[in-house]
Amino acid sequence: MNRFTEATRNLLQRRRSLTAGVVAALGLLLIVVSIASASPPSGVTPTILARGSYDAFKVMAYPDAGGLFKAEAKAPIDVVVRRHEYVAGGSTGWHAHPYPVFITVIQGTLTFYERDDPTCTPKVVHTGEGYVDSGRGHIGRNETGAPAVDISVIMAPVGAAFRTELSAPSPYCGF
Repeated sequence: MNRFTEATRNLLQRRRSLTAGVVAALGLLLIVVSIASASPPSGVTPTILARGSYDAFKVMAYPDAGGLFKAEAKAPIDVVVRRHEYVAGGSTGWHAHPYPVFITVIQGTLTFYERDDPTCTPKVVHTGEGYVDSGRGHIGRNETGAPAVDISVIMAPVGAAFRTELSAPSPYCGF
């Protein structure tokens, strides 16, 4: 009876090893497929200009010119200010941020598309203009024949990534 029990244990051990191997291989395949379908930047050079951490805050302002501005972080956040230089035809690739991003074009013209926009409507932003990205997913493209530059203010939870790669094409755009 001991030999039967030992043989059964050996068989079960081999099955567990095989199952673990198959699970590991499938996990690796999923990682490779995710990386292969990501939409990496092309022709865009980022440079960090400043980075800082902020305690939780809640502010409201009523400027003399009218209007209302509100901002709130319920927990501490990290903020990075980044310069992006785009060659003609350059693209950030599809990506998302944890929070909204404030983008100011300081040279040239950039075109932004939101990933969840069913009409894939371009938002064309010229030198001196700004754009607020929702953070849910977008792509920035230099669709002109000249270089372009933006300055972005990007926020994230303390210690978290400022950017997450998304697959291409988007559900609504053909790129």
